[in-house]
Amino acid sequence: MQKVPNPFGKGYGSLVLPDHTFIAHMESPEVLADAASQIKNSLEHPIGSESLKSIALAKKRAKRDADACIVVSDNTRPVPYKGECGILLPIIETLIDAGFKAEEITVLVATGMHRPMSRKELEQMIDKRVFSLGVRVINHEPKNEERLCLVGVTKRGTRAMIDTVYASASLKIATGLVESHFMAGASGGRKAICPGVIGEESTYIFHGPALMDDENSRDLVIEGNPVHEESLEVAKLAGVDFIVNVTLDHSFRITGVFSGDLEKAHLAAVENIRKVVQVEVPGKADVVITHGGFVGINHYQTAKCAVASLGALKKDGYLIAIADATDSGHVIGSANYRTALALLSLVGSDAFVRLLNSPDWVFLPEQWQVQQWAKVFRRIPMDRFYLYSPQIRHEYYHLLPGNDIRELFDEDVDEGSADIFALAVEKALEDIARREKKSVDELSIIYLADGPYEIPVERK
Repeated sequence: MQKVPNPFGKGYGSLVLPDHTFIAHMESPEVLADAASQIKNSLEHPIGSESLKSIALAKKRAKRDADACIVVSDNTRPVPYKGECGILLPIIETLIDAGFKAEEITVLVATGMHRPMSRKELEQMIDKRVFSLGVRVINHEPKNEERLCLVGVTKRGTRAMIDTVYASASLKIATGLVESHFMAGASGGRKAICPGVIGEESTYIFHGPALMDDENSRDLVIEGNPVHEESLEVAKLAGVDFIVNVTLDHSFRITGVFSGDLEKAHLAAVENIRKVVQVEVPGKADVVITHGGFVGINHYQTAKCAVASLGALKKDGYLIAIADATDSGHVIGSANYRTALALLSLVGSDAFVRLLNSPDWVFLPEQWQVQQWAKVFRRIPMDRFYLYSPQIRHEYYHLLPGNDIRELFDEDVDEGSADIFALAVEKALEDIARREKKSVDELSIIYLADGPYEIPVERK
């Protein structure tokens, strides 16, 4: 047996995998030696744009009481917004140096359709010096029509309803993390705006069944990806003066800072990650083992590791996923997500997608994430999916697709044990071997060490 580091930190012991398991992992990108200096340099010498200070000075010259809005990600993304290598404070200090008062600056949390962050969560995520300066920090409210305004209509028909705090700001700045994304090709850039600060109505096409089903709506595909194209068109309608995006390594250390033009800086970041996140595997395996990573704080977010596994997962194979669902909200997801997920579990993938495309179907926000699960269950039957998260209680599973691994535990198992995830993987493998009437050693197994962040491709 071989031991591999547990993906959920020091509170848990190593995972123990059969010796023949192929461990697929991303190469470690080079970490920036002096990230703090690189952040400031990126603001002063951006990609395809004037410096942030020059843009800010021009806004103040044009309008004495000009205000600024800085869009930040919520806590489902490990964007460095605090500490010595935080990207937020240098942006704010640049604006203040250009003549903006602290009270003229708003930090807007791009919740998209996620729940709002609590004050405690905001204080944990954002540098305390931002609060001490008196900068306003607020959540986007996608259902509050009084906080939304129409900035235009896309070619596909999306009514771009944007948070008025952002839409009305004189200076518009978007920040974020660039990593592979299972619908839009890559996160960051335009996604801070769409879906980050759009209204619920504006998701109907952007996250509708047609765009979700398109073969180009997948990891690392930018050109010809309709989800990317729609997001970019909405962001352009809303306007973006400057972006600050980062790429990170496995330990969330900065490997690149990409500031400047909405498209050019973002594409530079995408190319930076492409050479790292694509990982060769020897072929598709009988069993793929993966994990939710940092983003997998609930069942909704865990879909990302499941979809990412498809490049390594054999038709009618088995998928084992573990997740540390630490969300202080609901560990499954919103009521809309839970409703759509229960429907998927009841009727199956094909019938679920047909329902979404029916003219009688009433669009449910967050149905798109369930449609991603449907992609997984077109590859494997639902009963070949095994999930374990200590926080997702067994009684929830009548609404969920797949198997609760805790059913395989002995009655006296302590779920608070440091080795609980290792045990979950062991028990799932044993059950799969039993079902296949083989030994574990006879099963081809791939472990995706980087979970949702790596994109496995078959070796040529």
